[in-house]
Formats: sequence, structure tokens, C-alpha cells
Amino acid sequence: MSSTFVFRDSWEVAASPAAVHGVLVDLEHYPAWWPQVVAVASLGPDDARVLCRSVLPYTLDLVLHAVSRSAERLEVGVSGDLAGSVCFALTPVAAGTRLDFTQEVSVQGWLGAAAYVARPLLRWNHRRMMRGCRQGLDRLS
Repeated sequence: MSSTFVFRDSWEVAASPAAVHGVLVDLEHYPAWWPQVVAVASLGPDDARVLCRSVLPYTLDLVLHAVSRSAERLEVGVSGDLAGSVCFALTPVAAGTRLDFTQEVSVQGWLGAAAYVARPLLRWNHRRMMRGCRQGLDRLS
């Protein structure tokens, strides 16, 4: 059983698109600036295993596969505890870079069944995780 979630958000970072792009494509260093990303292991040039833990007492085990690394769009396919895609669109703005974030995923396994009941809690947990991303990117700029 699975449960589908779509998350969208936009924000600006006071850094150039090239600088933001450089940080976002460097998956192995995510734990240094994004507190909810607890571990990353390279599985090859286009793949990585990523462990994420926000507020809830569960660590998501994900495998990311690079789909696009263009200067304007970073996209990965996601498998593991979640299945779907995550995308960051980067647009230059006067203050630096606007990031448009889209995540479309299904929660897999027993977690998918729990997601039906815990949907508001999982959305809250996701907002906390993305706040960590935003704050981490702000510190880097």
C-alpha cells in the first residue's frame, strides 16, 4: 500500500545560481549543511544512497538517481522508502537565486499504510525538513 504526496515551495537565496547549483549537485556534502540529511553514500556517478531524518523517529532510506543536472533544473528519481521525483528549478533574480522545489512521491511499504492516518504529521515533518534545507542554503550564501 502506498500514499502519494506532492510538495511545492519557492524561496530565494542570496547566492548566484551557479553557486547554488554547485551546492545542490554535491550530494555527498549535504550532511554538512542540511541537518536532516544524516548520511550520503555514492553508488556511482549518477546514484547515491541518502538517509534522512527530520523530527519523527524514523530514518528514510532513499536511493537517488540523477535525471537532470542542467544549470536551470536539478532533478532526481527517488526509490526506497519513497518512490517518485524531486526537482529544484533555479532562476536568477536580483537578490541571487529563486529556487522552485517540487517533490512528487509515494510512501512505500508499511510506511505508506501509516501515511493514510498520519498524513498531517508527515506534511509537518516534511516542512521541518525543508526548513533545514532553506536555512542551510542561506548559511552558505
